[in-house]
Amino acid sequence: MKILYLSAEVVPFAKTGGLADVAGALPKAIRALGHDIRVVMPRYGRVDVEKFGLKRVLDAVNVPMDERVEQAAILEGSIGTGATETPVYFVDSARYFDRQGIYMYPDDAERFIFFSRAALEMCRALDWRPDVIHCNEWHTALLPNWLKTVYRADPACAEVATLYTAHNLEYQGVFGYRVLEIAGLAEMGYIAHPDVAPDLNYVVDLMARGLLFADIINTVSETYAQEILTPEYGQRLDPILRDRRDRLFGILNGIDTELYDPATDPHIAAQFDLNRIAARGANKAALQAEAGLPTRGDVPLVGVVSRLTDQKGFDLISAVADPLIQQLGCQFVVMGTGELRYHDMLNALAARYPEQVKVFLTFNRPLEQRIYASSDIFLMPSRFEPCGLNQMVAMRYGAVPVVHAVGGLADSVADYTPETGLGNGFSFVRYDPMALYTALVRAVEAYRHRDLWAELVRRCMMTDFSWDRSAEKYVDLYHRALAIRREAPRTLEDYALRR
Repeated sequence: MKILYLSAEVVPFAKTGGLADVAGALPKAIRALGHDIRVVMPRYGRVDVEKFGLKRVLDAVNVPMDERVEQAAILEGSIGTGATETPVYFVDSARYFDRQGIYMYPDDAERFIFFSRAALEMCRALDWRPDVIHCNEWHTALLPNWLKTVYRADPACAEVATLYTAHNLEYQGVFGYRVLEIAGLAEMGYIAHPDVAPDLNYVVDLMARGLLFADIINTVSETYAQEILTPEYGQRLDPILRDRRDRLFGILNGIDTELYDPATDPHIAAQFDLNRIAARGANKAALQAEAGLPTRGDVPLVGVVSRLTDQKGFDLISAVADPLIQQLGCQFVVMGTGELRYHDMLNALAARYPEQVKVFLTFNRPLEQRIYASSDIFLMPSRFEPCGLNQMVAMRYGAVPVVHAVGGLADSVADYTPETGLGNGFSFVRYDPMALYTALVRAVEAYRHRDLWAELVRRCMMTDFSWDRSAEKYVDLYHRALAIRREAPRTLEDYALRR
């Protein structure tokens, strides 16, 4: 099968969040299954052509944009090695992408419309037709819409199926009517849904169009796929998702087990594996020294790597931080950036407890991996979490998670209960400070029983978070998308109402 995989960011070339990790790992796992999958992303200014050995394969691809034609060059690199080596194409345009940042520009809608359409036209220029196009997030959500409209009569696109992955419904790509003109879709007008919030029927919601027009939809955990059918988690798109629930699937993300491997990680003080778990102690001591905290093996070290926002549970953390430190006697190491009020809260906490708290207001991958390898407890109390990768990486490194039981956190962490002796972490259901604090008390109490804790660490490290099984599930969805695409074509009215 031939698959074109579109993503606005891909590790190791450009990253702002988990999307890049997925895009840098899943295609390699699908390639290992024997499929011809190729990735395409923008060539941002930060992507160093010489460093990554990129080669120009097309000098000028014509890209229709409103009533004009722009041009893109196409460069090629790769990710993976051997059986997992996967081509990565880069859409190169000084006008749209020769910038150091990735997002947050006034013309973001136009930039990613250009990227998505250039990817389509690139396939024509390369004389390579995918069977399935795998779109990710709002940046590429118009592509299923185009295939059912603008490219509907194009023989090269007539049987190309689409899978649309919504990683996080909070980020939908909402713009004004001008976006339709740029995309060549103004003739269709707004796409409305009778049960969606009225104001969403009079804006251009790119994610909504991806959900409406894709042959198959998926999100990044089984639990999140069910949660987004409700008003609480559906971000006002739940009516569309309920209408298309027969096309909606959840597949839990994996992690890149080659990149995140404590047995080979060059950034940690002491490498270790299941047969050398005792070496975690050396990592804990090294991080305590780096953080300026007392080197104590008997004190539970709680680690956090996160954006500092309400969505990540920092309203709960701010409420329980003092008792966590005072009453439970924990050390607390946090790395991340985000809302200024949480910067201030954490700095004040570190000032009050200089021997127990260290805050790194940065994102630094080597430090991130040292925190995973050193923490006894990894704290991730997100209000909602479509999948979450940090808890999986932390568990691979032997840190026992404490999480809010939502989305991918519920799917990846099994709550430990003394009655059954089962579980690989600690979770809480009700989103409030007392529920979080109770889970932390349970974790710290378990920590004081060394044999029990050693078993929990082993269970975490043994949990399989590789992409192997998930990649097979994606291939199944590709086959489903192809089968649907080959059915009798639907009319525009089958997707939504026109306004």
